[in-house]
Amino acid sequence: MAHLLLVIIGLGTQEGWDCHYWFLTATSYEALGSVGITSQVPVPVSHSQRFRDGLDSPIFRKLPQKIQCAVGIYFSHRYHGYIFNLDKSQRGPAKRNSAVELKQLLVSIVLDSECDLYPNVTSDESYSLVVKAPVAFLKANRVWGALRGLETFSQLIYQDSYGTFTINECNIIDSPRFPHRGILIDTARHFLPIKSILETLDAMAFNKFNVLHWHIVDDQSFPYQSVTFPELSNKGSYSLSHVYTPTDVHTVIEYARLRGIRVIPEFDSPGHTQSWGKGQKNLLTPCYNGHKQSETFGPINPILNSTYSFLSQLFKEVSAVFPDQFIHLGGDEVEFKCWESNPEIRDFMKWKGFGEDYKKLESFYVQKVLDIASTVNKGAIVWQEVFDDHVKLQPGTIVQVWKFQSYSEEQAQVTAAGFPVILSAPWYLDWISYGQDWKGYYKVDPLDFSGSPEQKKLVMGGEACLWGEYVDATNLTPRLWPRASAIGERLWSHSDVKDLEDAYNRLTVHRCRMVSRGIAAEPLYTGYCNH
Repeated sequence: MAHLLLVIIGLGTQEGWDCHYWFLTATSYEALGSVGITSQVPVPVSHSQRFRDGLDSPIFRKLPQKIQCAVGIYFSHRYHGYIFNLDKSQRGPAKRNSAVELKQLLVSIVLDSECDLYPNVTSDESYSLVVKAPVAFLKANRVWGALRGLETFSQLIYQDSYGTFTINECNIIDSPRFPHRGILIDTARHFLPIKSILETLDAMAFNKFNVLHWHIVDDQSFPYQSVTFPELSNKGSYSLSHVYTPTDVHTVIEYARLRGIRVIPEFDSPGHTQSWGKGQKNLLTPCYNGHKQSETFGPINPILNSTYSFLSQLFKEVSAVFPDQFIHLGGDEVEFKCWESNPEIRDFMKWKGFGEDYKKLESFYVQKVLDIASTVNKGAIVWQEVFDDHVKLQPGTIVQVWKFQSYSEEQAQVTAAGFPVILSAPWYLDWISYGQDWKGYYKVDPLDFSGSPEQKKLVMGGEACLWGEYVDATNLTPRLWPRASAIGERLWSHSDVKDLEDAYNRLTVHRCRMVSRGIAAEPLYTGYCNH
């Protein structure tokens, strides 16, 4: 009986990286079928392939060494199931031939592994993979690259009609084109159970996404359970069953970390905050009809010192809970009518010399919130209106471009002003249509705008956004996948990878791969999965 041995070696100095040996046993190895790199999603930057080797009927065992690296435990144990559990049914006796046996996968981390840290915007996800019997080599500078490389290795393995596991001999050198490759989920319009969020993180890892943009609160509900201000969720959530406790949030963040995924929370203000006002008195602006209050409320009241005291305490907590160096501060779709109706705000406008330009009042508020974020050592991400309304932004503030009309011109303007950009305008997955809309997503190039090379270096990547007005746990996964897979490839692979027919063939295989891994991805078109 042959063995495929996965050996994980940390060559850096970090003590936490102490993962050693994991065994996979197999009964046969063969070179069958025409599979491998041709069905990779996303496509690696550089690759070559030759013949195939095979693996069959594996059994997983762990040696008794103490495994200290949590990420190592994840990608060793988890990927065993992904690689060797494609089809539990035995469709016939395994064929044998004279192919050389692949006995070992050697994974080496060259530098400090960062195994016990959280991924960040500068995390090194590069890797190289050489599959050549009897030993395959996966080499990465950091653990994040090893995670991406193991996903690639898992996609190289297929089963033939007899149930035999086969793998291409190949040479891959790979790294992402963009450092920010995100998925936005909305848990305010519809509450998403933790199970659904974790499943989304699994699917993100299968597609090499590395940022979960968690739009956690909005007008409709405030499900984030704050320790400092518990009434926010007590009164602002749909119900006490529709909240994310500190334990829930920690679970999501740690689950994401083990998959090399950052979690960036969004607390959008001053608009989109109706649910905030239910649990925090005097936070929202009272609206007026003439000289009388209308008993309705508008955006956050920007003229009260109590507003900024509250926000300072809230973001101090949020910065401690979410380890990523960025917080999304929103700033979109601010409605000025309520501010205009309020006599105290009109008086404040005159005192500050703002005249009747309420964009200046918006700028006043946003600058204060940006200062609060800076005070808690967080960088800021804002929606494009903040830039469009000429808010004075701190250097390094990231602008997320979301309006579809003239988004290329918007990218040019933002980058010309020296600010980094995240693109999401062409990738709003809540807009659905009949047919294969993934093709439109796939054709987008984030750098397709007029600008200098220095400007284009400021494009950090993009996000596929799935807003929740019509999405809950029942349709989250099939609406995301495999449509988001097309975006994942655009953000990872080289710009020359753009053939639609080739992409369709690979995405069809990848969709079935995701289904076999428990992700209910919808079909691209007619056909069937082998499993």
